[in-house]
Amino acid sequence: MAKKPVVEQDECVGCGNCEEICSEVFRLNDDGVAEVHDPEGAREDKIQEAIDSCPVECISWEEA
Repeated sequence: MAKKPVVEQDECVGCGNCEEICSEVFRLNDDGVAEVHDPEGAREDKIQEAIDSCPVECISWEEA
């Protein structure tokens, strides 16, 4: 079963780590918090690296 990254935006502190590592998938929105703009924009290992970089652990995988 496929999985996709999700961001718990109410927990995001807007550090930008995920966007810096994997801008193909993550970006900061107008409110300054991370969002997924293309869940299939990068390889799974690169997305996982961005997930692991989150200091508040607000990014995770969800079954698609």
